[in-house]
Amino acid sequence: MKESLHASVRLTLDIVAQVLAGTRAELVTHEVGRVISVGPGVARVRGLAGVQAEELVGLHGGLLGMAYNLDPDEVGVVLLGAGNALVAGSFAHRTGRILDVPVGGALLGRVVGALGNPLDELGPVRTRERRPVERPAPPILHRAPVTRPLQTGLKVIDSLLPIGRGQRELILGDRQTGKTAIALDTILNQRGRNVVCVYCSIGQRTSEVAELLTHLRRHDALGYSIIVTASGDEPPGVQYIAPYAATTIAEYFMEQGRDVLIVYDDLTRHARAYRELSLLMRRPPGREAYPGDIFYVHSRLLERATQLRAERGGGSLTALPIAETQSQNISAYIPTNLISITDGQIVLSPTQFRKGILPAVDVGRSVSRVGGKAQLPCYRAVAGELRLSYTQFEELEVFARFGTRLDEASVATLERGRRVREVLRQQQYRPMPVAEQVAVLMTAGEGLLNAVPVEQVARVEQAIRTAVTRQLPKICQRMESGEPLVDEDRAELLRVIGTVLTVAKKAAP
Repeated sequence: MKESLHASVRLTLDIVAQVLAGTRAELVTHEVGRVISVGPGVARVRGLAGVQAEELVGLHGGLLGMAYNLDPDEVGVVLLGAGNALVAGSFAHRTGRILDVPVGGALLGRVVGALGNPLDELGPVRTRERRPVERPAPPILHRAPVTRPLQTGLKVIDSLLPIGRGQRELILGDRQTGKTAIALDTILNQRGRNVVCVYCSIGQRTSEVAELLTHLRRHDALGYSIIVTASGDEPPGVQYIAPYAATTIAEYFMEQGRDVLIVYDDLTRHARAYRELSLLMRRPPGREAYPGDIFYVHSRLLERATQLRAERGGGSLTALPIAETQSQNISAYIPTNLISITDGQIVLSPTQFRKGILPAVDVGRSVSRVGGKAQLPCYRAVAGELRLSYTQFEELEVFARFGTRLDEASVATLERGRRVREVLRQQQYRPMPVAEQVAVLMTAGEGLLNAVPVEQVARVEQAIRTAVTRQLPKICQRMESGEPLVDEDRAELLRVIGTVLTVAKKAAP
């Protein structure tokens, strides 16, 4: 028995000797530094001589930071988490990689943080690929013109301020004027349209994000949506990278040939987070204490939204950035920057909001620089002069408040404009199909509602929508598919509308 034991020991030693003979010890170096100071959301590290810009830095307790300032003697690190346990003298080391997030179809229906960590208690996000948060925008030769519409389901936007797939349309207004409501209705209207929606919440309260999540679930829109959130109680570094991470997630689907809608809510808070970081890093402040590169911060983000050429997959990324104004001052620093970057703006009026005219879109100050190029042909046939006439009505209404005697033409313009304004009203969470919008807008544009009392316009509008949908399904389908509205279709629509108005007139008291 002793001989067999000795034989097994010798065999084991021989195997170990063979393994050691084929193994070479290699010296692995790690560049390590020390934290010399810690501030709110930032830290200063000395000793990482070879660290690169935007490289991830490992800190005490598994905390990650991003190399931001590369000074000769020290490195300014943006903390990507709570740094309560971080103290001066702690070790820091290079990781050799840049900040990235998981991307893929597994993110659909999920709520994740700015670093890709799940926040919805549905388990880990199982994806096969990670991509850098900071990525260059597609070159101009990879881009195609914006020609396909992205329907919001809102009459005032789809008819007067059309948005195309691949466009960047800014939503601008004071707080509590319905900016998020417009973006949410646009997301709800993408159900069944094969559009992936990414909602990026920056610096908002957790309760607001939870409320939006509830509405998405209630209207069966969470399955094609992704929520990326960085709440207001998170470090400014996390709020700063949140929109870039959300754009990287959205770009994955765009490069797969799909249409994507991304909402940034909002970039004013994002600018404040970046200003806080810059001031903590002792970067020189500029106008309104913002750093000099704040324009570049937003332009390199929004330039990633585009329509790709067919040979590049044909996908699109449509951006709806939201910005908050103070007392309707759209000439402030951040609003003017964003207006110059985007392809148009939807300006919301607090005056209309207080009057209950919702959505409170100020048509006179709003514009879409893509315009009719990305609008369905059926809209052009009914809303061509509606924007101009409605703007003239608003100016005339202000003038009429002074009690001036008006001629008959001006009185007729006022009466027609009041009914058009009533038609453009729309309740939240009720996006309207294209055919129903066109029928209602045609009724208002032709002046057929002039004989209807203003308080009865909503009831007549609902009757017209129901009648057109039931009696003219083929025409409705052609309008949805993008075919132009021919004379025969127009005549059929007017016939059905006339019948509804006749019945409504007889039923009126």
